[in-house]
Amino acid sequence: MALNLDTLLIQIVVNIIVLAPVLWLSGRLLAGKTNAKFVDAIWIVVLGTVISTVFNSLFSGVIASIILLVLLLGLVKHFFDCSWLKAFAIALFAVIIFAVIIAVLAVVGIGIGLSLWLL
Repeated sequence: MALNLDTLLIQIVVNIIVLAPVLWLSGRLLAGKTNAKFVDAIWIVVLGTVISTVFNSLFSGVIASIILLVLLLGLVKHFFDCSWLKAFAIALFAVIIFAVIIAVLAVVGIGIGLSLWLL
């Protein structure tokens, strides 16, 4: 299966905008200011996007997903200079932060939509 490079570039840019700040915040809270730099979060997102795109185009299934998870946790471990357990905690906390942000945006969006509809 061929990789579409312009789609990959768009994915990288969107993931940097959306995921890097969340990952950086999570890493800063759990790994500390000295270990979690914003540039490191950007590198994790860029390399993670490229690795997952290539890996998903070559492999599929549960075992492949587990291997990909370990690879992505390895990126967090390497760039934020932490243990495997802390890398997992950073990733899990980033997912929670992202879910809270999405929920707040959904509530605000629904609130704005309802207020405009009621006018």
